[in-house]
Amino acid sequence: MFDTVLVANRGEIAVRVIRTLRALGVRSVAVYSDPDAGAPHVRAADEAVRIGPAAAAESYLSIDAVLDAARATGAQAIHPGYGFLSENTAFAAACAEAGIRFVGPPASAIEAMGDKIRAKATVAAAGVPVVPGSDGAGLSDADLREIVADIGFPVLLKPSAGGGGKGMREVHAEEQLADAIAGARREARGSFGDDTLLVERLVTTPRHIEIQVLADAHGNVVHLGERECSLQRRHQKIVEEAPSALLTDAQRASMGAAACDAARSVGYTGAGTVEFIVSSDRPDQFFFLEMNTRLQVEHPVTEEVTGLDLVELQLRVAAGEPLPIGQDDVVLSGHAVEARVYAETAAVADGTLMFLPSGGPVLDWTPPAGVRVDSGIATGTVVGSDYDPMLAKVIARGATRDEALRRLDGALRDTVLLGLDSNIGFLRNLLADDDVRAGRLDTGLIARRGAALVDTEVPDDVLGAVAGQALLRLEPGTGVVDPFDVPGGWRVGEPAWTVRRLVVGGDGTVETRVRGRAAGFELALPGRADPHTGTTDDGARPASVTADVPLVRCRTAAVAPGVLEHTHDGRTRRYRTAHDPGGLLWISRDGRTWSVREQEPLDAARTAAEAAGGPVVSPMPGTVTVVEVGEGETVVTGQKLLVVEAMKMEHVLTAPVDGTVRELRARAGATVAKDAVLAVVEPDTGEGTS
Repeated sequence: MFDTVLVANRGEIAVRVIRTLRALGVRSVAVYSDPDAGAPHVRAADEAVRIGPAAAAESYLSIDAVLDAARATGAQAIHPGYGFLSENTAFAAACAEAGIRFVGPPASAIEAMGDKIRAKATVAAAGVPVVPGSDGAGLSDADLREIVADIGFPVLLKPSAGGGGKGMREVHAEEQLADAIAGARREARGSFGDDTLLVERLVTTPRHIEIQVLADAHGNVVHLGERECSLQRRHQKIVEEAPSALLTDAQRASMGAAACDAARSVGYTGAGTVEFIVSSDRPDQFFFLEMNTRLQVEHPVTEEVTGLDLVELQLRVAAGEPLPIGQDDVVLSGHAVEARVYAETAAVADGTLMFLPSGGPVLDWTPPAGVRVDSGIATGTVVGSDYDPMLAKVIARGATRDEALRRLDGALRDTVLLGLDSNIGFLRNLLADDDVRAGRLDTGLIARRGAALVDTEVPDDVLGAVAGQALLRLEPGTGVVDPFDVPGGWRVGEPAWTVRRLVVGGDGTVETRVRGRAAGFELALPGRADPHTGTTDDGARPASVTADVPLVRCRTAAVAPGVLEHTHDGRTRRYRTAHDPGGLLWISRDGRTWSVREQEPLDAARTAAEAAGGPVVSPMPGTVTVVEVGEGETVVTGQKLLVVEAMKMEHVLTAPVDGTVRELRARAGATVAKDAVLAVVEPDTGEGTS
């Protein structure tokens, strides 16, 4: 075994690899870019080396910088994790040339499987079934159109290089093809520096099932069963489980044998994953999708059901040891499910489900107890737009699939992440879906469910807790010098109603009316339904503000720093809260989090202007990659204006109304902030000129 191993990565995977190194008694070296100087993976390692600025190309993707760090610290091996340099042929070759062991397969295997066109031909020659489609490299747009004409719609465009769903496009009709090819090439070029595309027949209602393989340098190859990875958005996995609810033992053995054949076909060593696409109604028909020549994000579910440490096995194989297990030693026990926690906002616009990157300082990160959590953040971490938005993974195990799902949902309910938007609430809604519970999965399920998986309205009790917290902050001893002279119109001890307009989650405005003190107050929410259950202390219903605005009796208390106990309409719950430097209140309950601010008059005017046209704003911090219009140009509702990219994801901004572009404040390559005005569209009044 090695004495010192450098981990050429960041975030949760770097922390996870370092954990195994420490358990083996191996000295660990972390590398970091400037914004990661105080990151958890840096603190977890025995030593850490700065390798460059924020830009990944100048730090985590810099082969020279990583190798220099390895030489300086005496590292005998480099573990690349996943992403960044993990599937970079040149990096694996450079490690070999430098006399440093690359913890992964040989460069020849990475090269063979990294090119999807070559990989498809290689495994097909070994007898592994493949999806019908293109089998040549360097295809022009015309070549792609010709192949599509041969195999017919629907088709899937995908980059030949890279993975993770970046650049993939589903195309269902001829009129979509040109834009899809252009968009796929642009995203592939930006993500991998290579815009080569291939095209395949799109298998409808597909399931994404992958086989974990292990191979050593002594000719031994085994598989560790499958992982079901069908729950995806934008071709990226968000929930994975092992084993799959679809496969029988015979089907598992058949798919596992094919995966081992694929690994042997390229002389593979180390841990790898062979991905297959499987028809939901014909699980005996499976097609090779690609091979990931690295550790997968979702490897923990395999570890949980096999009892094996895949990182340890990677290290032992890299050190020249034979695999300590044979195929008959692999036994799957129980069930495990993993949910990926992302810095993103799930939203619905014009009926379309979208996921917008988020970011900001982590004001409170409290992971759940009793389950495995692989995390790359801590309270105080600042999440920017330079790297992938995945923050953590929550993994639950049970004797049965139902038990594992229940435990995972309970763990997400107990997870606290304040300071930025995340997908935790979305994940809970997804796990509650009837088809997910029943194991009726396919890669299109999330897109079909759409708005049903998104929480679109803040619950009444959360608004009550916000109101109660504001009352607490105004009472003597809570830091406000004069409780009768505070901004926002709040008054303590007066019978008059205090009215506030709150912006919740950045887009919803809610009016609240409050009267009383935190220990006992009345809350009115105009426009909300009458709960019919609120009573005064003597059992009578409190009077309404008006005939159509019901009241709810509430009380709020601070039970610990950042923890509220709020009773709303007879139900008592606990909430976690934090204020960010910009004045936003973050409040969390049962895994769901909301940001709240009081709306100023100018905000109200802007909301009205946007409804009639007006500013087109960036929904996230990022970089403008495409500008398709000019000032003075006439546009129609829904026409593409600009493309903003953040965290390797693109978001298309369209015209809100028919009109004219009167101001264009964006240019390609410019960095923009969330809510920055990028263009102004003057609505078409329909009036002629004389």
